[in-house]
Amino acid sequence: MIYLDKNHDPNKNAKLIKEYQQEDFSLKEALHETEALFNESSHNTKRNENKKALFNWMKLITKRTLVKNIGYQKVSTTQICCDSEESIYPNWKSELDDQYTKLFKEIIEEVNVKDYGAIGDGLADDTEAFKKAIGNGKVIVRIPEGTYLTKGIKLPSWTCIIGEGKGKSVLKLHDQSPKSEWLVTNKNHFWGNRNILVKGLSLNWNIERLGNEEKTSAGNNRSSCLTFANVKYGWMHDIEAINPGLHCFDVSSSIYTYLGDGTLSRGGSKYIWLDNLNGYGFGDDGITTHHSSHIFISNSHMCDPSGRSHKKGFSNSNGIEIDDGSQNVWLLNNSTTRCFGGLEIKAHHNASAASNVHIVGHLSVNDNRAYNFRHIGHHKEIDPESKTAFHISATNICAIAPFFTDLYKDSTPRGLVVSGYNHVLINHFTLIGDPSYDYKKNPVIAIQYRARNVLLNHVTIKDFKTAGPAIKIYGGGHRADDIVIQNISCDKYFSTPIELGTDVKNAVIDKVRVFA
Repeated sequence: MIYLDKNHDPNKNAKLIKEYQQEDFSLKEALHETEALFNESSHNTKRNENKKALFNWMKLITKRTLVKNIGYQKVSTTQICCDSEESIYPNWKSELDDQYTKLFKEIIEEVNVKDYGAIGDGLADDTEAFKKAIGNGKVIVRIPEGTYLTKGIKLPSWTCIIGEGKGKSVLKLHDQSPKSEWLVTNKNHFWGNRNILVKGLSLNWNIERLGNEEKTSAGNNRSSCLTFANVKYGWMHDIEAINPGLHCFDVSSSIYTYLGDGTLSRGGSKYIWLDNLNGYGFGDDGITTHHSSHIFISNSHMCDPSGRSHKKGFSNSNGIEIDDGSQNVWLLNNSTTRCFGGLEIKAHHNASAASNVHIVGHLSVNDNRAYNFRHIGHHKEIDPESKTAFHISATNICAIAPFFTDLYKDSTPRGLVVSGYNHVLINHFTLIGDPSYDYKKNPVIAIQYRARNVLLNHVTIKDFKTAGPAIKIYGGGHRADDIVIQNISCDKYFSTPIELGTDVKNAVIDKVRVFA
């Protein structure tokens, strides 16, 4: 069984995923197939028109200050470009690349933080040296090897901070920093910033300074290693994040808001690329996004959360979480291990669901729920139907040996769960269990809680010796519906490869193969 530690090189993910593939196929052709199926299934998306609520002036004024309304948007393309298996990206990335060039043209000065008095011995407080080196921006700040204590670094627009690499240039929060502090963030969350690069660093949130304090986060989008809040054009590259109270990496709006499904926080970030990131020991999630758009997350590895921002035993700590109000997010060749959710796409009941999210390549190892797509509070028959939980595609993904976890003590292992989402396409999915593990007759894949227009194509499931059905489509009052399951391969351990619940009205099951 593969074991990925905190120092795993995520640039090896594409190769590892290929080794686990049970079918020999061209990724480029698979992406063309995903595009065609996604387009075709977009025409099957049914939704109910939501009635307008009673007019309330006070509520309207409050909401307009903090949020804007968003409606349903039909999406019929994944917008994935594939020049080769080594060159896959969203079609808007050229705009971000142009801004990267523009960033370096705007730079006036390149400086070394040690020339401004930084010591880098892990003992001296280097906060003032960073403030002086960064100034008002339009600067590249070089950070030599060493450990630099700081009470938080705030980056203005047109700024680059560049270290010597993970484990070499280390920024560490000072012992006197409050629990609410970010280690690195942009300078103005309210008015916003633009064109910021953070590269080649280890970021140590220094959770040890809190002692045995049970809850490690201070609320909203605080207490993280690196947060971009209201940033347009940003890059987080080649960074390690260590033991944050909340998140390792957060692409966020000015603040998180919870003013209802169909609302989007003002001050969201846009056009952000996260690449070659490692993170571990996080109190909530490794990489997360909120109320932001046009985000590209690639070649990153998140593992071993502490879960300490939650009540013990109820830690929804995910390796990568595309959360409330996120739109237009692409993920490429990432890995997660020993988290509650490996990759979760979701929202809280009083926020808009993440939508238009596309995954190409992901390796989940020993996560409790490898892939978990849900809009909490919009699942049951008595709940309002989600206004925003639409449009997910995933191609060439793997779930290896999902396990029970102490993070969320009553959660049963799953390779995939889809709840409350409409228009979900999974193409080329490999699930491999641990034949010696007790899965307690639970299903490996669950399509449930009013999920609609879900298509599973080219799915291979094996070595779940003690599981229940390979795929279960739940029925009843809050049944899933409009389901297509095709080109499925299961091994002989499944007495029931696919279980179809009562009252499911529209389901197509085609080409199911059981192999020895």
